[in-house]
Amino acid sequence: MSTSSIVKEPVARALGESLARQDATAVGQGMPLRSNKANLAARDSRSQSHRKSHPADDTESESFEHRNWKGENPKHNHNASQLRGASGNTRPNKLGNREKRGGIHWAPLNIGLERRLQTFVVLCHTLTIAIFLTCFFFTCAIPLFWPILIPYLVYISLFSTTATSGTLGRRSEFLRSLRAWSIYVSYFPAQLHRSEPLLPTRKYIFGYHPHGIISHGAFAAFATEALGFSRLFPEITNTLLTLDSNFRIPFYREYALAMGLASVSRESCENLLTKGGADGEGMGRAITIVIGGARESLDALPHSIRLVLKRRKGFIKLAIRTGADLVPVLAFGENDLYEQVRSDHHPLIHKFQMLIKHTMGFTIPLFHARGVFNYDVGLMPYRCPLNIVVGRPIQVIQQHERDKIDDNYVNELHARYVSELRRLWDQWKDTFAKDRVSELEIIS
Repeated sequence: MSTSSIVKEPVARALGESLARQDATAVGQGMPLRSNKANLAARDSRSQSHRKSHPADDTESESFEHRNWKGENPKHNHNASQLRGASGNTRPNKLGNREKRGGIHWAPLNIGLERRLQTFVVLCHTLTIAIFLTCFFFTCAIPLFWPILIPYLVYISLFSTTATSGTLGRRSEFLRSLRAWSIYVSYFPAQLHRSEPLLPTRKYIFGYHPHGIISHGAFAAFATEALGFSRLFPEITNTLLTLDSNFRIPFYREYALAMGLASVSRESCENLLTKGGADGEGMGRAITIVIGGARESLDALPHSIRLVLKRRKGFIKLAIRTGADLVPVLAFGENDLYEQVRSDHHPLIHKFQMLIKHTMGFTIPLFHARGVFNYDVGLMPYRCPLNIVVGRPIQVIQQHERDKIDDNYVNELHARYVSELRRLWDQWKDTFAKDRVSELEIIS
């Protein structure tokens, strides 16, 4: 039974009971009963009158996604645009559908294959670490694999330097260009925008903002070719950096290395920007650092961007030591993919999260979004547009001696970097952040 019929059936039943009472009254007053045809005509007339006076009744019970799967155009559907919201996302309206229904909003069964594939690929990416750990523990349960697993664990724990060597020998362009990543980016959908071309005779440090919960935009733009990075920036080899601890996770590290990821440690950054490339000294190479890190993920709130940047100057000093130009990147929509508990409103939770961060290098935001079969609870991101805008490069003068870097020059570059970020925000906020509740904010 369709959702619309569930809404219409009680209305029809109420109208039928009203007609029955009128007929009983007519019999008591000696008036003739109406025929079935007359009853049907009266019912249709009242139903049409009810729909005219309550036009939302037939639409409130269906989400925008459900109507859109039927092929309706949201631009010509006023109720659909109200549910969808100004940003064009499919997040359930807290003041509308979900509260009126009083329960979880389940996904309909008549979903197209394309959307099912999108959901499957995003789910697999979200659970990548869990999937590889499951495979690892499964092999540990089989004694036949122990002679292989024990040397492997010793190697990755004590001897492996692949993630920090800067050689990119394990990088697989085939894996980065798989059709699955095009399906992945179409889930949101995501787009990569360029302010101006980059010269292949320079090297670059891309600073990605904001961190968000899982940094889906950074992975889509700089760890895959789904958004056309090589087409927008030809002859530039970009490497997305992540925590060094991720390369201690069995099996997952092999996948991360094949996707071209590397460690965000200082050694790794310097090796990537001073080795290899067209001249053997890093020319034509780039690295992408999510500057705000784990601390910034705690401020990843929908429809706002708060950047942990004021005291983050290590990447500026790295640029000066290696002679790499700075390229700010602002991702509109990254913070809209999840909702989380405001830790600053819960002191005990905040203290626990900061304790985890200081001891383990990462934090645990209390977040949720949608599920595979519902739109209200789960670890899947919302279907919100992601627009990753690459700013203009800020040229840096190299200073080789680490102990003699001029602090005034560091502060000058930092100010120019922040200024370029603000320019990106001011230029694109009315296009990609129409539903914002605050302006760009730069904190500690």
